Amino acid sequence: MAAQTDTRSEAEGLASPLIRTPDQRLRIFVSSTLRELAPERKSARVAIERLHLAPVMFELGARPHPPRELYRAYLQQSHVFVGLYWERYGWVAPGEEVSGLEDEYNLAPTLPKLIYIKEPAESRDAGLTALLARIRDSDNASFKYFSTPEELGELLEADLATMLAESFERSLEPPAPAQSIVVAAEETGVLPHPLSELVGREREVDALVTALTRERGRLLTLTGPGGIGKSRLAIDVGNRVRRDFPGGVWFVDLSTVHDAALVPTAIAQSLGVRNAGDGPLMEKITTALSNRKALLVIDNFEQVLDAATTLSALLAAAPELTMLVTSRMLLRVSGERTFEVGSLGLPALTRRTDVASVLASASVALFVERARAVKPDFEVTAENMGDVARICIVLEGVPLALELAAARIRILPPATLIERLDRGLALLAGGARDLPARQQTLRSTIEWSTQLLREDELLLLEQLGVFAGGFSLEAAEDVCVTPSGSRVLDLLETLVDSSLVRQQDRGDRPYFTILATVREYALEKLADRGQLEDAGRRHATYYLRESRHAKRMLDGSEQADWAARLADERDNLRAAERFWLDHREWVSAAEFAWNLYLYWWIGGHLGEVRVWMDEVLESGDELPDLTRAQALYFTRAITFWQDREKEIVPGLTESARLFRAQHDRSGEAFALVSLALAVLSAPEPDVAQADAELEQGVDLFRQAGDRWGEAMAFVTRGRVALMRHDLEGALTCFTESLALTKLQRDDLGTAIALHHLGWVNLLSGDPAKAAAAFDESLSISARLGHVEGVAWGLEGFVGIAAASNDADRAGRLLGASESLREQTGLYNARSFSLHERAVQSIIDGPAAAEFERARLEGHDLSLEEAVSLALPAAVVRQSTRTNAVDAN
Repeated sequence: MAAQTDTRSEAEGLASPLIRTPDQRLRIFVSSTLRELAPERKSARVAIERLHLAPVMFELGARPHPPRELYRAYLQQSHVFVGLYWERYGWVAPGEEVSGLEDEYNLAPTLPKLIYIKEPAESRDAGLTALLARIRDSDNASFKYFSTPEELGELLEADLATMLAESFERSLEPPAPAQSIVVAAEETGVLPHPLSELVGREREVDALVTALTRERGRLLTLTGPGGIGKSRLAIDVGNRVRRDFPGGVWFVDLSTVHDAALVPTAIAQSLGVRNAGDGPLMEKITTALSNRKALLVIDNFEQVLDAATTLSALLAAAPELTMLVTSRMLLRVSGERTFEVGSLGLPALTRRTDVASVLASASVALFVERARAVKPDFEVTAENMGDVARICIVLEGVPLALELAAARIRILPPATLIERLDRGLALLAGGARDLPARQQTLRSTIEWSTQLLREDELLLLEQLGVFAGGFSLEAAEDVCVTPSGSRVLDLLETLVDSSLVRQQDRGDRPYFTILATVREYALEKLADRGQLEDAGRRHATYYLRESRHAKRMLDGSEQADWAARLADERDNLRAAERFWLDHREWVSAAEFAWNLYLYWWIGGHLGEVRVWMDEVLESGDELPDLTRAQALYFTRAITFWQDREKEIVPGLTESARLFRAQHDRSGEAFALVSLALAVLSAPEPDVAQADAELEQGVDLFRQAGDRWGEAMAFVTRGRVALMRHDLEGALTCFTESLALTKLQRDDLGTAIALHHLGWVNLLSGDPAKAAAAFDESLSISARLGHVEGVAWGLEGFVGIAAASNDADRAGRLLGASESLREQTGLYNARSFSLHERAVQSIIDGPAAAEFERARLEGHDLSLEEAVSLALPAAVVRQSTRTNAVDAN
């Protein structure tokens, strides 16, 4: 049966939906000149074999036949064509018109093609240049550039894996008729999800709920030492009062923020407000909160106390806003009400003490719950109740201390545990006399817990302190140095078992976090060893390498997955950039920002990047040309409509010149496209100059093989055509852009091109085609979590409704879009939509009142409701990432 199936599939090629078993390996034909690309061919072979596929290469088989017959036979039995090219075109045999290299390409017309071109190339043969131009123009191949054999191997392995996954998915049963749209919410600060019930805090919860809902305290600060349970209590209260705050309850985690100036960024991130660099961030936050009865739960404020006035200003500007803040210290601003969080209740040890009375104390209840998490059969008995009670008394009812001790109950019975605690805490008691009593207890407990670790486990814990927020297993393995023979995964398992590290799942990837108190301890110990600087550099270097890989992955079919992956790493990305800036390593700082350009755009972080690059330019140091070009681009390109100081056009002109001097075609093209937008946005637009810059930009993108950039340049050219009322020219440009993004399997580019096609079709009098384009564009943007794209999509359907004089639907969709833009800070960036012109006829007509009523009602729609209104045939749901917490 297997032999028959394989023979049939050979005849049918890849058109067959057959799923091959491991004994029917797909064959990957590798075409290239042999000598000049020998290391690359070896790297390609390794990448193919890692996927358990069969490389088909000229040098791997016996050759009793002429070369042309051999590679023809090989091609007939292959399933995927991989072309590797650099400078040489290859030998043209007597009587032949093309080289064997081109002949191999010609003989594989139906095979999927993955094309990789090595750069830089100082003197490429004319024949090869013509062949590459023909391949690019055919639009039936993936077309990418690389510089090293290692980079080629990574690209090839990723592309083959993607191709195989998509082939498998196409072979499955057809999906259900109803379209399922998931609205990704990458950056909303939803309250973390507790892993267990809150223990022993009933009185505190009732008092705080009353203060927030009945007494209407607008700034309530929970104070107490680290580990006392402030965060866990605030989260529980936030969940209890959710119905009293219809504008939302938002969690702002400041555990990784140490600069008061960055508090607005953290608040904006939690609210989903994009810092696109098109206006003051505090103004955007105020706009988002101005008409919403909302609660901000702000955690770990003690390290940014200078930002207290920021909170006061926000409360003054948003009269319906309330804040619940956790801090080890008071904020000391007007209107602040404080609530001190104390220890959990302790058991009383007397002659009449019994098991029931011991269990009745809150501290014992928490200890038992945490102990059963590691030892399910743990019980408090008449024999061990005294030891359990003494453990809680020694630890003074501090929740985190109790949790750390309970994690050891799996191997230490209560009697042994209290003996070790008594001895260990007595030895450590003198180490933190400047701290409050309960803080001394917690600090000593953490130290006691680490003394139970082996040296390699302790060393790993200390190094993990350099991660901001969470970290993946891969990151820990790369950044942390362990003694020979020690595996990071094994050591992490011990740290998780000891409750010093927490594990979460992010999709199919394990993710780890450390409580802020433990991280502080780890960093101090790492500094004491004199290893903090080295660990920080390894951390920043790892994320710089990751950014290089992400740059290649963000403009293809894995764009959504990589955008989500980078969102998980937001705090680490910021920490890495801060390291390069603080160390005045401007080359790395600018390269890191440039590599992640697409992520900053999708996530709405370009305003933050602009501030970083301002720091580079204002350093006073002499910058390499490429570094200055990248920094100029970020500081000028994203604000071309705000050219108050007349710096934009000169800055972009210089950026393009510097990119050109470094032979960076894509960088130069990006600068030229932005320059075209800048001159078009001037009070007296220079359309002729914009045309010239765009034409040159498209040509440069083509030369660089940068399809994503080329696609975006065509979008800009199409917009210029729309300015001239040249609908046919605009249609050509947007269609070309869509073809390029589809070929690249680039979601963001596809959504943008489709949106523009929708408007051209609508303006051309074809609302059916327009609706289909807006439908697909909105669906992609929602899935990608590109909020601005969702707003464009809603506004496209405003145009559809207006074209049919449906005032109610047009008004609701417009109101929903306006609300989305206000809540996400995107109200200054509407240049991609033409909806305002579309609804003018309704505003000027008899249905104006109906339209205005519907618009106001649209402001109250949720994101899912708005997308459902635009796409009534789709099943719409929202996907948000929530963090799990278990700190009592």
